Amino acid sequence: MTRMWYRSLACATVAGLLTLAAAQQDMNSMGVGSSGNSAKLGMSDQKFMKEAAQGGMAEVELGRLAQQKASSDDVKKFGQRMVDDHSKANDKLKELANAKGVNLPQSLNAKDQATKDRLSKLSGEQFDKAYMTDMLKDHKKDISAFQSESNMGHDVDVKNFATQTLPTLRDHLKDAQGIAPKVLQARNSMQQTSSQ
Repeated sequence: MTRMWYRSLACATVAGLLTLAAAQQDMNSMGVGSSGNSAKLGMSDQKFMKEAAQGGMAEVELGRLAQQKASSDDVKKFGQRMVDDHSKANDKLKELANAKGVNLPQSLNAKDQATKDRLSKLSGEQFDKAYMTDMLKDHKKDISAFQSESNMGHDVDVKNFATQTLPTLRDHLKDAQGIAPKVLQARNSMQQTSSQ
């Protein structure tokens, strides 16, 4: 009788442990329990998320600056669009990072802070020219990074974020390409008028 009791207890214990292990595996596959998620996420996907967060924060900060310091209405509107669109993208990225257990940067990096400091000292047409030149360069770089993640990323959710954000970035570049020549041309014509 005692042997049978021990066997029953042993079988129940093994069955319980197997059930717990299966439940833990199911929870991990569904993304529950964030402690192991960032370890599962590849380094390249994590790097992309962190760089995208940095870039998005910079676009919002510089967009706010454009609203204050630009002389061109087109540049001010572009700055507003940067604030609106990149704030939305940043919020989506934060949700994704929370689900994946990835810690995103909370402040501008040294390079972006230096750009902000440089632009802060400018105003009017000087600001317009410098800001739009930066926006052209930044958005070409962003599109390249997002396209690369969209094509070669490993995590499906991170790839989807990149793919869904790409059309907006392409629109931004198109807008910047339309605004920048006007800003540069206006500046050049002002210089020619003043030199005559």
